Amino acid sequence: MEESHLLKHPGVKKKIVHGGQGPLPHFPSGTKLVFHFQTLLSNSERTVIDDSRKNKHPTEIFVGKMFKMEVWEVLLTSMRLGEVAEFWCDAIHTGLYPIASKGMRLAAQGKDPLEGQKHMCGMGNMFTGHSTGFPELDELMREPQPLIFIMELISVGEPLSYERESWLMEKDEKMQAAPSLHLQGNALVRQGRYAQAAEKYREAVLLLRTVQSRVRPWGLAGEILVTPLVLNYCQCKLELGEYYEVIEHTSELIDKHKGCVKAYYKRAKAYAAVWSEREARRDLLTVAELDGTLARLVQKELRLLSERMREKYRDDRERYRNILEERTTGEEEEDEGGDPNELSQCPRQEAKSLPAREEGQRDVLQAAAVTEEHHSCPERYSEAIYVPVE
Repeated sequence: MEESHLLKHPGVKKKIVHGGQGPLPHFPSGTKLVFHFQTLLSNSERTVIDDSRKNKHPTEIFVGKMFKMEVWEVLLTSMRLGEVAEFWCDAIHTGLYPIASKGMRLAAQGKDPLEGQKHMCGMGNMFTGHSTGFPELDELMREPQPLIFIMELISVGEPLSYERESWLMEKDEKMQAAPSLHLQGNALVRQGRYAQAAEKYREAVLLLRTVQSRVRPWGLAGEILVTPLVLNYCQCKLELGEYYEVIEHTSELIDKHKGCVKAYYKRAKAYAAVWSEREARRDLLTVAELDGTLARLVQKELRLLSERMREKYRDDRERYRNILEERTTGEEEEDEGGDPNELSQCPRQEAKSLPAREEGQRDVLQAAAVTEEHHSCPERYSEAIYVPVE
């Protein structure tokens, strides 16, 4: 391995493990750097703390965008494309690594990298909760020490040639991006691409919720932006058959806005799909109560629900009847194949078995009757009236 010292940066040493390609790239502000890294303790065991290859995607940073580990810009901008290098960094450069690592771990889990942080500097956030939630990072936080970073530079993007990540956006940018995502979602719905549309709506909601968490008071105007996005997201999930997620999100909306007619309607459709008849009827009647102009639609939906529940009752009765017949046939065959002397030898035992058999038949018949009141079948409620997205 070729070894060199980055002379302009005391406390940093570099070893080239694998040479890169071409000349050293130009790295103006805003350049997107995509790379893999490993973080190791500088001890005899070289204990691995983090490894980006365990995540679904490589790591990304942007030159000049105040990434917490400022020394990483120094390391990466000393590398050629495709180069693998090992860097030893003194503790003066690694004090904020626990906070940076926590953010990257949360992002890899699909969570907000700023989750749990308050409006203060990185060091202030580090001591506010006294824990990152990861024991090995807490240890580094208590005792900063030299670390080893093994990095592979995968790609270097042109400045501003990327779709900006939400954590790079300012508040105004997020507020402007949300309507654009809303329109993209609507276009995807018209194409029948419900999964992709749901993802656009979800992204827009997350952007607005991030703004909400940092803006007080959020107020009615903010919720007016969020509610249609959540409703559209739920409509996509209805189309995809993900009914319990619809119930969860519409219930959250109803808790905040008791008069949200569309939330009640979509939740009713989801309840009907999972055979929760009582809850579906309750929500449909609430729709008619809140908006009298929808009374005819509600009556149609109630008729549809009744027809489907009757069909389900018939199917359940037929299924239980078949189970009963199979059980009875099996017992008769078992009796016919038994010892002919057994009955005469044990008359009391045979007499006891008859009531037991009748009791088993009654259990099956009772189970068929109970289904008229308790419906837990996960079959889909396929026929639905479509409500267009906003």
